[in-house]
Amino acid sequence: MTRTRPSVTPSTVVRRALLILTLAGICATAFELASERHWNDVEQLIPWIALAVLLVALVLACLRGRPAHVAARGLAVLVMGASIYGVLDHAAANHNAGPLDQRYADTWDSLAATEQWWLAATKAVGPAPTLAPGILAQTALLLILASLLRAGPPET
Repeated sequence: MTRTRPSVTPSTVVRRALLILTLAGICATAFELASERHWNDVEQLIPWIALAVLLVALVLACLRGRPAHVAARGLAVLVMGASIYGVLDHAAANHNAGPLDQRYADTWDSLAATEQWWLAATKAVGPAPTLAPGILAQTALLLILASLLRAGPPET
């Protein structure tokens, strides 16, 4: 007796690839956070919680059924909010460190606010990587895109 394997549609391949990339993003972000020992205060636990939420969303996205996918997308949007908060928080931390930077200590207060914030956002001043929290949003977006694709056998 031979079994016929159902054909895999291109959308299924793309969906699986997006889910694998989501898992890779979760693992890479966890590794980066652990490498940076990003757990020294309550606020530094936010990305860890976001990763746990993203992992739950990934499991839901792997299930069949619209309710699971809707829940996965909702959780991913929540993670995107945490990501935006992280980018803004890192920029603010850098801005606060601006007057302490030896290159700008004497001139910081005379700089335009837009220039101060530009220096903070581009990490020209301060220690916080402003774009690092953005990986959470990117990973959440991958999951949202994967959950929008139909899972299941090809339609005839």
